[in-house]
Order: sequence, then structure tokens, then C-alpha cells
Amino acid sequence: MQNKNNPLSPHLQIYKWQISSLLSISHRIVGVVNILAITLICFWTISLLFGKDNYLIVQIFLNSIFGKFLTISLCWTFSFHILNEIRHLSWDAGFGFDLKIAKFTGVLTLFGSFLLTIIFYFLGRNFF
Repeated sequence: MQNKNNPLSPHLQIYKWQISSLLSISHRIVGVVNILAITLICFWTISLLFGKDNYLIVQIFLNSIFGKFLTISLCWTFSFHILNEIRHLSWDAGFGFDLKIAKFTGVLTLFGSFLLTIIFYFLGRNFF
């Protein structure tokens, strides 16, 4: 027997998105992307064992526009994941549960990840 007067769960149309929920979803997606990236990096490293020609194919790909975009994007995903993990570690230690602090650290995580990506890009550009 169903009661038609039961309240409905909040739907996406009426749910107000918050920075913590967006970062939580992004953190999970970025974690999967990072696992795939680490797997590709391992295969790239293993390609060194099979000779110079296989390694050069990877180098040509990484020097293309798409390869550079992929490298910068992966730099952002790793930076975002690391900063968000630091945020979660502070929560595990019992700090940062206040709503204002949670919002501030969320925004700081987001902007910090872009800042770290830009710093890593310029450092890599000057060294290589």
C-alpha cells in the first residue's frame, strides 16, 4: 500500500549545489582519471624496455598539441586530488567542519590546484 502524501526526496532541479558536494564528486572522478593516468605512465616507462623506437612514439605524441593538453590536464587532476586529500586529512583530524571554513578551503583547493598547475607548467617549460 502506497501513501501518496509522503514527502519526495529532493530532486536535482530543486537541490542547491554546494562547493563541498561539487568537490566531492570531482574528487571521485579525478581519482579514477588519476588511476588511468598512472597506468599509462607505467606503460610509458615499460616502453623504455622495448627499445628506443617505442619510446620515441610516446615522445612524439607528448609533443603534439593533444599530448601537451593531456599533460597539463593530468597535472591539474593530480594537483586537485592532492590538495583535496589534504583538506580531507584536516577533516579527519577534526579541523575545518565549520561551514565558512569548509567553503573557504573548498575554494582554496580549487584555485590552488589551478595555481599549482600553472607553476608546474612554467617550471617544466624552463627545465625541459
